[in-house]
Amino acid sequence: MSASTERKNRIAAREAGTDKKTLAAQEEEKKKAQSRRRWTWGMIGVVVLIAAILLLNSGLMYTMTTALTANTTKYTPAQVNYYYGRDYVNLVNTYGDYASMLGIDTSLGLAGLKDQECPMTDGGTWRDYFRDSAKTDVQQIQALLDYAKENGISLSDDEIAEVDAQFEGIEETATSLGYGSADKLYSMNYGSGVTTKIVHEAALDGALAQKAYDAKQDTLTWTEDELEDYYKSLNGSKDLFDFDMYYVTAETIETAVTAEDGTESTEMTADDASRAEAKSKADAIAAAYRDGDDTDDPKARFEAAVQSQTGEQPTSRTGYSGSGLSSAYADWMKASDRKAGDVEVFADAEENPAGYTVVMFLSREDNHYPTVNVRHILVKAVAGEDGTYSDEAKEAARTRAEEILAEYEAGPKTEESFAALAEEYSEDAGSNTNGGLYENVARGQMVEEFENFCFSEHKPGDTGIVYGESGSYAGYHVMYYVGEGQLYSSYLAETELKNQAMTSWTEELNAACPVTEGFGFRFVGK
Repeated sequence: MSASTERKNRIAAREAGTDKKTLAAQEEEKKKAQSRRRWTWGMIGVVVLIAAILLLNSGLMYTMTTALTANTTKYTPAQVNYYYGRDYVNLVNTYGDYASMLGIDTSLGLAGLKDQECPMTDGGTWRDYFRDSAKTDVQQIQALLDYAKENGISLSDDEIAEVDAQFEGIEETATSLGYGSADKLYSMNYGSGVTTKIVHEAALDGALAQKAYDAKQDTLTWTEDELEDYYKSLNGSKDLFDFDMYYVTAETIETAVTAEDGTESTEMTADDASRAEAKSKADAIAAAYRDGDDTDDPKARFEAAVQSQTGEQPTSRTGYSGSGLSSAYADWMKASDRKAGDVEVFADAEENPAGYTVVMFLSREDNHYPTVNVRHILVKAVAGEDGTYSDEAKEAARTRAEEILAEYEAGPKTEESFAALAEEYSEDAGSNTNGGLYENVARGQMVEEFENFCFSEHKPGDTGIVYGESGSYAGYHVMYYVGEGQLYSSYLAETELKNQAMTSWTEELNAACPVTEGFGFRFVGK
């Protein structure tokens, strides 16, 4: 190759970028570019990591992501956390110190739920349980909200005001409890991201959902004949029975038992001789009762018969529900020709296979009596430091009740005027927002003095003052008799039918409101 040709080739190579120096320079620049890209991506990764940390710590993950979608409505983790925390609080308030029997340590609070196994889940934790519970809550609430929207149901201004009133003074309460703000109070007690705004919105949703539920329930009606037919179909399960009984236990021995799968265990069984001895003693009690003086009160005769054969006392059942009767003697007890004083011996093949029960029938209440509608104004006595009520405190409550009744007597003396006084003065939280009204009051539901007034053949407009005391209060009731209500049997039948109908309806409603989990569901309960 000539010098000129070689020189021409070098020039061409430089121009084409393929000469050795150029190639070396390009390779070096390529390495530098790769290094810059690695550094750049590394910095981007760091920035993304820092941003993620800041995002989590800022709480945005609880308010900017979707935890659940119910039908088409999205719920953030913070919104779902409210239902999660509310269900936990409700369980703790319901069971109190007995919550530990469910396998939950309430001293660990919400944070400890993820580490505690829940017996009501298949190997899951209490966090899993309450996440599922919150998911169900969201579905039920949203299904009712959708129904309300479709049917033009909304909260009135007064109903909204009632919800708003529940939040009055919450900031001061939170501060006094050391939380600093209501938002902190709610987040600490219900879960991360839960704020006053979220709880307030949930309260409004709950009120509207309840209104929609009630509106549907109000459309359900049955005739009195239909209610009576249904009550009869219950075959005495809602009736109440009074009877005395004595159970004779046969002597049992521990016996080895081998199951079909080869598993061995032991159970207490009675041999034929022991069962025969128990049967003989039960028959002797029944015979002693039948041979007794038939002019005596049946209870006294039965007690004497049991004592003569065993030296012990019988057991008395008063107002015992027909649904709870032993299958051994339920049919006998419910027979139409059963009369007071009848006695019989039964082998308890299911509940107590090693013994016999002697039963003496006293009475049956079939609930075919009219309930009562009344209004009342409760004036509570002030309890002392030890929780008891002094005579002076009770007298002060009575004096105040008399003053209120006098104020009623000095006015127009109408049901409406009494209702107004109840809303102004009554200390009964269960009725002081509806004029002190209790409808369809049945026997056995109220304290004795209250009940006696209700079922003392009053006429509409009758008033009076009665004493009342229970585990939660002592005081006086200013009473106003409104009139008879529904037959209690009809009320029970209607309640049962409504429950069945509403259960079916809500199941259909929920089925039409599918719930799906989103990315944010992982933050619920954290």
